[in-house]
Amino acid sequence: MKKSSIETSVGIFVLIGILCVGYLTIKLGKMELLSDNYYSVYADFNSATGLKGGANVEMAGVKIGQIDNIVLLPNIKIARVKLNIDKEITLSVDVIASVKTAGLLGDRYLSLTPGGSDEYLEAGDSIEETESALDIEDLISKYVFSSEGE
Repeated sequence: MKKSSIETSVGIFVLIGILCVGYLTIKLGKMELLSDNYYSVYADFNSATGLKGGANVEMAGVKIGQIDNIVLLPNIKIARVKLNIDKEITLSVDVIASVKTAGLLGDRYLSLTPGGSDEYLEAGDSIEETESALDIEDLISKYVFSSEGE
């Protein structure tokens, strides 16, 4: 009888430990599990070089969401970025989305510049004004190859 109560106690302790590890994994990994704290909007870019799913979406240097995924629209050959924005944040229809770099060689993120309109984007709407990233490698190659002929 004593052996079964010890085994039951150990089993409950192990189960509690597994639940705690699972909770910490979700919280520290910043996973949104069955959460509805955001709404999705889209932004189309000529080039989404360096952007990745999970990258931050910031406004005034504060994280307000993250990039869900990036797909190529094959018929018009542009990148469509799906953004998950916190529900507390409202974006005006004239907001500007720009691809930025954290530091000189850092990761890319999406910066939103607020507009002045009284109309706001709804879930599923698209940001009309976008600015693609400045590709330093292209600039360097243009400079190097343009100066060879001189």
